[in-house]
Amino acid sequence: MAGHSKWANIKHRKAAQDAKRGKHFGKRIRAIESAAREANTSDPDQSSSLALAVQKAKDADVPKDNIERACKRGAGELDGASTYETAQYEGYAPSGVAVLVDVLTDNRNRTASDVRQAFSKVGGSLAEPGSVAFLFSRRGQVRIDATGVEEDELMLVGLEHGMEDLEHDDDAFVAWCDASDLIDLRKALEDAGYTVTSSGSTMVPASTVPISEPAEAKRVLTLFDQLDDNDDVQEVYANADFDDAVLESMEA
Repeated sequence: MAGHSKWANIKHRKAAQDAKRGKHFGKRIRAIESAAREANTSDPDQSSSLALAVQKAKDADVPKDNIERACKRGAGELDGASTYETAQYEGYAPSGVAVLVDVLTDNRNRTASDVRQAFSKVGGSLAEPGSVAFLFSRRGQVRIDATGVEEDELMLVGLEHGMEDLEHDDDAFVAWCDASDLIDLRKALEDAGYTVTSSGSTMVPASTVPISEPAEAKRVLTLFDQLDDNDDVQEVYANADFDDAVLESMEA
């Protein structure tokens, strides 16, 4: 898990920065509309996928009114909703890093071209469906503010509600669980008085690819940034294990 955690933490910090700028509001709204349309309801209590999409938007500080309107547009209660289709692209970044790209798009040809171009620009390439996905498994994660938290007490609460692993990441604890237990685990932790900063499901690699050269790390991270800047791209998962010294030098 160590390699994955470093990449997951990079994503978390970047998402927090983007949320402050409102950059990801559109993506979160798109996910809500799609989930509401698929579930044919505007009520998150009636659909776990819609509930997760709504919670993710709340974690990103999307205004409540925007969330409610997105739910209603997706369910057909308000006009103006777009029709999106889901797709997943698989590819390899420099150094043989396996990458999964989840998208919600209203123009699949455009999105496929944009994703392919992003890989090509850094010397990567798209792969055949199934050639990368088998390397990953879906898990749930809940991030808890670590301020004043006793790890043993947190562990006891979590283990009673589906938590499988617990990691300490600087100023936060990360509780891992089966994706199906995500909503229950988050609720249990909040009910116990813990401050949950975010939660969601992610794809965890079975093995990682070490990245210790600054030039290679830059190329891989450039790909991630380009994909993340695409409005159609919802999530990017990878099995890159960045060397701590390389990350520190790049952040500096």
